[in-house]
Amino acid sequence: MRKWVGLIATVVLAMTPLVAKGQSASQPAPKPTSKAGAAARPGSAASSFDRGLLRPSLLKAQAPETYQVKFVTTKGDFTLTVTRAWAPLGADRFYNLIRHHFFDNASFFRAIPNFMVQFGLSAHPPVSASWSHAEIKDDPVVKSNLKGYISFATAGPNTRTTQVFINLVDNTRLNEMGFAPFGQVTQGMEVVESLYTGYGEGAPGGAGPDQGEIEKQGKTYLDKGWPKLDSIKTATIVGAEGASGALKPAVKPAPNASGSASTKKP
Repeated sequence: MRKWVGLIATVVLAMTPLVAKGQSASQPAPKPTSKAGAAARPGSAASSFDRGLLRPSLLKAQAPETYQVKFVTTKGDFTLTVTRAWAPLGADRFYNLIRHHFFDNASFFRAIPNFMVQFGLSAHPPVSASWSHAEIKDDPVVKSNLKGYISFATAGPNTRTTQVFINLVDNTRLNEMGFAPFGQVTQGMEVVESLYTGYGEGAPGGAGPDQGEIEKQGKTYLDKGWPKLDSIKTATIVGAEGASGALKPAVKPAPNASGSASTKKP
């Protein structure tokens, strides 16, 4: 899905700030956490979450061809429009996560200025543990990682689970690395751009939080050590294909953005 320079395919390296071809160390590619925090104790999280999230294998609903998701955050509201044809497996996974309120109360735990904001680790350790191995296969890249577009993070080929990122700038270099956008911000991009990015990259090596510890301890860990991070209050589906009042994109799709990343250069 993406090619790392000198990457050894181990989960240990998934925890480090990896550097891809054409990228500086200050802007490592979006990556999910390692599996180290998967064995979290159920008693370590609050009980206020949809119990269906503990059984990922049952959450297989197919998404509408297009649907809108409203995010209410600590900085304001923004809306994503998802287009299933762009990345069907990713759109379906995101749809099921939204329907069961996976992202509610979750933080934008990895926010890097002039790069992207990443989220998708649950506020509840038992939920993170349940999804740590619920991987989906890759989608072909048919849209470009432009400003406002959302893609899944990955630890390598066919490893997408729940973590996603929104591009804060045009990150076309990510196309060749296999990051497949499945939607875009169509309202409130200014809110996304205002999310707190002061902590930068996470541990090890950075001032931000450690993803393994987020898995183990949940939102309590973030609130204690990184109180300025913004978070999602709720994320809900507010419209689907056929609904009236379609939202106009706030960020224009790139001309000629379609095509496989393996044959099309940004």
